[in-house]
Order: sequence, then structure tokens, then C-alpha cells
Amino acid sequence: MQDQDQLPPKTSFRNDYSEGAHPRLLEALAQAGRKQSAGYGLDRHSLRAAQLIRERIRRHDADVHFLAGGTQVNLTAIAAFLRPHEAVIAARTGHVATHETGAIEATGHKVLEIDCPEGKLTPALLAPVIEQHGDEHMVRPRLVYVSNSTELGTRYGFDELKALTIFCRERGLYLYLDGARLGSALAAAGNDLGLPDIADMTDAFYIGGTKNGALLGEALVICNPALTGDFRYLIKQRGGMLAKGMVLGAQFEALFRDDLFLDLARHANVQALRLRDCITAAGFTMFSGSDTNQQFVALPDSMVAKLAERFEFETWARVDSGSTVIRLVASWATTDDAVDEFMQNFPRLADEFAQPAAALAGSRQNQEK
Repeated sequence: MQDQDQLPPKTSFRNDYSEGAHPRLLEALAQAGRKQSAGYGLDRHSLRAAQLIRERIRRHDADVHFLAGGTQVNLTAIAAFLRPHEAVIAARTGHVATHETGAIEATGHKVLEIDCPEGKLTPALLAPVIEQHGDEHMVRPRLVYVSNSTELGTRYGFDELKALTIFCRERGLYLYLDGARLGSALAAAGNDLGLPDIADMTDAFYIGGTKNGALLGEALVICNPALTGDFRYLIKQRGGMLAKGMVLGAQFEALFRDDLFLDLARHANVQALRLRDCITAAGFTMFSGSDTNQQFVALPDSMVAKLAERFEFETWARVDSGSTVIRLVASWATTDDAVDEFMQNFPRLADEFAQPAAALAGSRQNQEK
């Protein structure tokens, strides 16, 4: 049996955070590390990065904080914003509902989950949940959690986010946006949202660095002044205040000094859409309407197994006894050669394991059932 270490490495489309960091960010870290800096996010790099973000969102009153990871941001922010009896509303596919090991519940706040087509909340989906929680015998819905782009690679447009903003403000709800892949959403070809729009429409959001070229780090932006009080205390209490805060600040300073943040996301999107076009050309229907760096498709299990011999990817959901949804993700570092290899192999496998594409069509809804 051949030693696994001697096998050629597989081409990976597993995620967008396996590569270390973009060279310009590594150089920024190297330069920052040559001099002593103030600690705990008060260094000149973090302060400059926060200012660059305020300029980009056109909100000089916004509070900006840098934390290491998305789950840490979500649990720290939500725990700070809510009183003990208040709850979060999220899509059932939302990160806080599915991939954070109950982190929000561990802070004492219930997550109310909603089945959502394409992973996106709407006022029509939110209204019944608000109505069902009408007295002190139930938790009070207080914060609406959305992801952009979503966990299914879809994204909110201006009108969709605006409708949520109006709904939340009319009902005294906070609107919080998880931006782990915000760069990918903003860089999508049909996007009509800008960072200033998001700052105007949400009470708080974060800008993801970990999944967009940074070694680690997310930038939390609190736009509602009522939510800013004592927030650094909460960061410290939750273990999120790094002594070497310049590690985060220097990277975001490099990302927002010019258009690098969007350039990296745009590259990931372009490569992912090449994967999508190859798949649809072979006769398959995509699982979600994603135009960002995550692509989902339902394939026959036999084809998934064969594809896995040459490529790495996540298996996402079962469709039926013979089909599985896989997720393919492109990153800032995905090369043309990697996508070319996929494009050379996938059509041959599609022919080898041909099944009527119609048998897999309409499978998107199965994940939410």
C-alpha cells in the first residue's frame, strides 16, 4: 500500500482560510514587529486601521474593535448587546445556529431559528416569530442576525437589507451582520451594497479578515452609540483582548490602506465562478444561487467519491439516498492552475457518472427541511 505521504497533494477547494496570509499582510506584520507597540489594541497600527475603516464607511462616530475570530466576535457582541432574557433570531443555516458549538446559548441567550430559502431572512419570515413571543413566559426576540455573504454563498442586496432595517427599527430590534465573508459579497459582480450602506442600515457588523487574506482577525464595527458602552470590558472578559493587538491592527491597516480587501475577495469570486460555470456546463443545477466564492452542487455519491480522489472539498448535506451536496470554495490564493485542473477533470467525471440533472434539480430546499 502506498504511503499517504508519498501521494501527490490534492488540489483543495475546502475553504478560504487554509493559506497563511497575503504577502502584503505578512510584510506589514514583519515591519510592525520590528518596533515596540502599545498593547491591547491601542497601538498605532490598530488605531490607524480603525480610522481607515471609519473613513471607508463614512461614519467617524463608529466604534471599531479588532478580535481574533468570527465566533469570538459574535458571542462577545451578542452577549454585550442583549439583556439576559433577550434572544437572537437567525436563519437555520446561520453560523451562530449551526457552527459555533452553542457559543451564543453558552452566553445565556437563545437562538430562534427560521427555515430560510437561500439562507436569507426577510420581514415576512421574521414577523411570525415576533408575534409568537409575546409575553414574559418566553424569551424576547431582540437581535436579528444575518450573514453577508450567507452560509450558502448567497448575498443580500440593498433593497433586501433596507427592508430588514425598516422592520427591525419599527419593532425595536437590533440588526447585526456577520461579515466573515463580507468582502466576497461586496466584490460580487451584481452587488449594489457598499460599506457605508451597511453602516447606515445595521446596529453593528463585522468585516472578516480571516477568510479574506489575513492570518487571523475580524473588525467589529458598532454603529449604534447605545451599544458601545463598556465594550472593551466585555472584550477583555471574554478573552478577546490580545496583548499583541498590533498583530490584528497591522493586517487591517494593510487591507484598507487601498483596495486590497476588495481585490482579494474579487479574485476568490472570479475563481469560484469559473468552477460554477464548469459545473453547469456539464448539466448540473447549483444547489444555491451563489455568485460569491462558495459554490454548492448536488452530485451522485459515486461521482463525489471519485472527485475526492483528486480534490479536497466539504460534503454539505444529503439530498437523497444516492446524492450529496458538496461545497467548493475559492480563496484569495486559488490559482488559475487549480481551477484549470478541476475544469479538465469534472466534465470527464460527469460523463462517466452521468445521471439526469433534473433528478437533482430543486434539491436546495432539502437542507432546510
